[in-house]
Formats: sequence, C-alpha cells, structure tokens
Amino acid sequence: MINQSVKEFNGAGGRIAADFRAIIADSEDLLKAAATMSGEGLAAARVKFEEKVSRAKTALADASQPMLEKSRETAAAVNVYVHDNPWSAVGVAAAAGVLVGFLAAKR
Repeated sequence: MINQSVKEFNGAGGRIAADFRAIIADSEDLLKAAATMSGEGLAAARVKFEEKVSRAKTALADASQPMLEKSRETAAAVNVYVHDNPWSAVGVAAAAGVLVGFLAAKR
C-alpha cells in the first residue's frame, strides 16, 4: 500500500517536474520576446504562461493529495497504537532519545 503510494507520488513528481521545465522554458521565451512583441502578442504569451502555471499548480495539488491522506491514516494508526500501548511508546521514544544522544556525543 505504501509502496504503491510512493510510486504514484514519484510518477506525479516526474510529471510536475516536466510541467515546471515547460514553465521555465516558456518564461524564458516570454522574457526574450517581451522586448520585440506588440501588445497583442505579449498578451497572448502571458495567457499561455498563466495556463501552464495553473496546470502545474493543479498537478501539484493532485500529486500531494494521496500522500496527505496516507499521512493522516498513519497518524491515526499511531495514535491508536500509542493509546493502546503507552509504555511501549515511551520505551521506543526513550531508546530513540538515547540513540540520538549517543550519536550527538560522538561528534
């Protein structure tokens, strides 16, 4: 379940990266052409650029939604576990603290 979510997120990340590369390329073209374009051409380029930014925002929101849902589910499961096994949770937290302290003291 988690692996599938990670794969979906990575795939969405690739699509988002491609969208951002396209936005960067379009913005470079827009900047280069801004000096030579008429008002009409500049307006059309700006509309095209705004559409790409909007698509990228939507793709980012769509990609992050499944991870947010999984994070909420995981947090709920951890909450239930900690309430059912408080001393185990305290022990794990103490062990993690000792480990971090040991590693920090070595530096």
